[in-house]
Amino acid sequence: MPRLSLLQPQEIEVFFILPALRRDLAKTMKEPFLHLDQKSIAKRLGITEPAVSQYLNNKRATKVVFSPHVHGLIRAAAPKIVDDVSLIRETQFLLSAAREELVACKVHEELVPALKGCKACHEAKGPTVFSVK
Repeated sequence: MPRLSLLQPQEIEVFFILPALRRDLAKTMKEPFLHLDQKSIAKRLGITEPAVSQYLNNKRATKVVFSPHVHGLIRAAAPKIVDDVSLIRETQFLLSAAREELVACKVHEELVPALKGCKACHEAKGPTVFSVK
């Protein structure tokens, strides 16, 4: 992992936010709400069974706590995840919600207090300048 102060917002998402989303999705899928076993959860989330176990036992992705609003979105997304396409769609939707709530900024500020009040991500917004061929 690069030096914490040099982490890009996308790296914060990869190292902290995505694992936390997987954690909460796994817990929601395990709850009586869906009551899936670990093997089924792993398959739906595209992760290993040991990873699911670690998420369920709070041994992985413990730094990020989402707002009640995002938790509600996670609870709504969990039953919609049934294949790879729905996993991508719902994950992107949840990441958008986390971005709106500036979760990456909050994590970055917690990791590097000198960044408190940083607005770099928001000042850099502009048109898309690339395309996929």
